[in-house]
This record gives sequence, structure tokens and C-alpha cells, in this order.
Amino acid sequence: MDASSRRLRSALLLLLATFLIGVIGYQRIEGWNTFDALYMTVITLATVGYGETHPLSPAGRTFTVFLIMLGVGVLTYGVTAATAFVVEGTMTNLIGRRKMEADISKLRGHIILCGAGETGRHIAAELLKARVPFVVIDKDGERLKALDAAAHVLFIEGDATQDEVLARARIQDARGLISILPQDRDNVFVVLTARALNPRLRIISKVVELESRAKLAKAGADATVSSNFIGAMRMASEMIRPAVVSFLDTMLRADGGNVRVEEVRLPTGSALAGRTLQDARIYEQTGLLVIATSDGRTYEVNPNPALRLQEGSGLIVCCAPEQLARLRDLVK
Repeated sequence: MDASSRRLRSALLLLLATFLIGVIGYQRIEGWNTFDALYMTVITLATVGYGETHPLSPAGRTFTVFLIMLGVGVLTYGVTAATAFVVEGTMTNLIGRRKMEADISKLRGHIILCGAGETGRHIAAELLKARVPFVVIDKDGERLKALDAAAHVLFIEGDATQDEVLARARIQDARGLISILPQDRDNVFVVLTARALNPRLRIISKVVELESRAKLAKAGADATVSSNFIGAMRMASEMIRPAVVSFLDTMLRADGGNVRVEEVRLPTGSALAGRTLQDARIYEQTGLLVIATSDGRTYEVNPNPALRLQEGSGLIVCCAPEQLARLRDLVK
């Protein structure tokens, strides 16, 4: 809670205390009932100039003078605190935060991205391009605000290693988690916590030291990525096979157009399950060529048309967004 919020809360508590002092005071000094005491307290603090509820005794008048002085001070402080609360944007931020929390509570089948640094910014941009719902978690509020200003993303300020923070990110309803914290030990904690909360989750983790890859796998990571290793492979490939790298970049990132490589898995009860690729007539109905299939562990490139599809089979295709939508409708 920031300083302006604390001041406003203090002002409200002081105002409540002043009302209680006024009501109790008139009850004890004048012997009035609760309603009369409350009415007299309200018109006294509001300084509206109405007449007294009942004639006041000398002690009652003295108490009224004290109550007026106390009330004026409390009301002045309250107005100042309320003005600061609004002017400093706290109310706006609070309303925005409540709306964001409501949007996060509606997420289903989303990705949780743990880390809002430079790598997180690029991952968020790619998820936005792919139209995949996601929420970002980071302890650094400034980095989250910078990411939100650039891309308008859902985020939670907090420690991703904590159960309650992941619960706020709807981890039970998420389909995947990406952990890209700077230290391997932090990523291990995130993976352990996430795997315990959602055993079905697909978890991808950054690994700094290659020796930590085994630890992350034991913690529950489905895959690990070393930025140093990937960077080295990319630089070598740019030198040896630049045209291939450029083509794959176009397919994976779609910076130059809408065509990209995607994978679509056949769900349980899919209409294509048990049919061959040829019988499925995917090209005729979507305009897509299946360039590979996957069973989750192995891949078959340029699959045989006689290949029989099963529930859970993955179809890897090059497609535009509208073609991808038609394929997802087809495999239902």
C-alpha cells in the first residue's frame, strides 16, 4: 500500500472515530438516545447551521465546541488525503488493477510467463502475435509497467516461486508455463512449485549453466533452453546456411507476413482419429500441406499419405491464421 492510500485510510478511520466520539459523548453528557446523538454529531461536523436537537447543558456546549474543532481538523485532513489519492493516480491504478485481476480470473488454457526482462519481452511479443492468452509474473513492478506500456499485457507483481502467486495466475487452468528467471536455482523452484500445483502443465525453463539441465528435468521441466547455446548455434547457422535461417525465421516469427509454422494436435474424440492423412483430406478442406507429424516424442517429416492419425497426434503445418482456424475446426 502506497503513502497516499495509507493517508486516505487513516483519514477515514479518524472520521469514523470522531463520529463515535460525538455519538457517545452526547449520550453520556446529555443522556440522549442513539439517533438524536448521531443526528447532532452529523450536523455539528457538517457545520450546516441547523438548530440543536435538544437544549444543551453547559457541559454539552463545551463538548460541542471540542467536537467542532476536532471535526474541522479531521475533515481538512480527509479532503487533503482524498485529493492526493486521486491526483497521484492511485484510484486509477486501483481500478485498472481490479479490472486486470478480473481478466486474469477468466483465463483458461493460457501460458504463464515468469520473468519480464529482455527475454520475457520478446516471448510476450511472440505470444501476442500467435494470439495465445498469457499472463506475466515478475517481482519488479517497473519492468512489468514497461512491458505493459509496450504491449498491454496481463501481469501480476509477485514472486513466481510462491504458491499463492501462481494460484492468482490461474495455474490450475493453464496449459503451459515458461520460466526465464536469471538464476537456475530460481527456475528450479518455479518448476517444482508449478509441477506440484498442476501435474498436466507443460513447463519450459531457461537454463544458464548446462549442468543445471538435469536438475530442472528432475524438478519437472518438460524442456530447457540455454540462451548461450541457442545463440551460438544461431550465429554458426547464419554463417553456414543464411538462406535456411532466413526462411525459418519467416516461418516461425512471421515478421514479413502472416504465414508461420504451427502444430495442431488431435483432441480426444477427434473426427480425424483413425483416418489416414489421405482420407482426412486436409489440403482440400484447408489448403494446408502437413509437413510433419508428431506423437509427442518423435517426428515424421513428409509423412506418408497412408499414415493413420490417432488421438493426440500432432500435425505440423505452414499456415496463415485463417488456415490455422480452419484446421482446428476440422480436427475437433
